Amino acid sequence: MKLWMSVAALAAALSFGASSAEAAGASVAKACAKDVKTLCGEVKPGGGKVKACVKEHFSDLSTDCQVAIVKAAAVGRACKADVKKLCTDVKPGKERVAGCLQQHAAELSEGCKDAVAKAEAGSK
Repeated sequence: MKLWMSVAALAAALSFGASSAEAAGASVAKACAKDVKTLCGEVKPGGGKVKACVKEHFSDLSTDCQVAIVKAAAVGRACKADVKKLCTDVKPGKERVAGCLQQHAAELSEGCKDAVAKAEAGSK
């Protein structure tokens, strides 16, 4: 179970803006679970160890996983300012930041809206 949670957090960890990529975390978790288990299953979560393992083995990940990580990173970068502006008091984790962004959907910047739309379109 801890490994699955680490995979879910991976999108955030790789995206330069941990909380802003949370919205795409479920896609990464789904796309990368098998890869992370195979390549990094023996890594004990905590201290960024799983993140480091995935970065080290990025080229070994499945195409679906790589794409999911790249999309999550794009959402993270595009929505970083929106999270800072609209969700400052929201504690990251358990999709709370994603929920905050959804609550403020009408207020999101065009760049954030576009990145989320593109990420969602590619995951369906």
